[in-house]
Amino acid sequence: MAGEAQVDCVFCKIVAGEIPSTKVRETEHTLAFRDINPQMPTHVLVVPKAHYPNAAALAEADPRLAGAVLAEAGRVAEEEKVVDSGYRLIFNTGAGAGQTVFHAHVHVLGGGNGELHEKLV
Repeated sequence: MAGEAQVDCVFCKIVAGEIPSTKVRETEHTLAFRDINPQMPTHVLVVPKAHYPNAAALAEADPRLAGAVLAEAGRVAEEEKVVDSGYRLIFNTGAGAGQTVFHAHVHVLGGGNGELHEKLV
């Protein structure tokens, strides 16, 4: 069911503390942590703690939570000091777009020359 943790989801396991991560920020509804395969000097993932398979499903089911994820992405950019130099927010939605972890998440990328090194998860 949408919103409920999935036993086979790596991000649900990170949210639950079953898999370690390098936390950047945490709120009641979101978790931000460093990507294990960074594509730029700043590469942080912001996920809702509730499970939704992608950004579109999240926005449809819970627009307030979708807004909270985006607001946290902005706060991450501020804390990572990439606001002035510029940063990217990327949602990959669907396997054809490169999504491999089917739990909604946004990539916060910055601090590089603007080119991604590899495809994003």
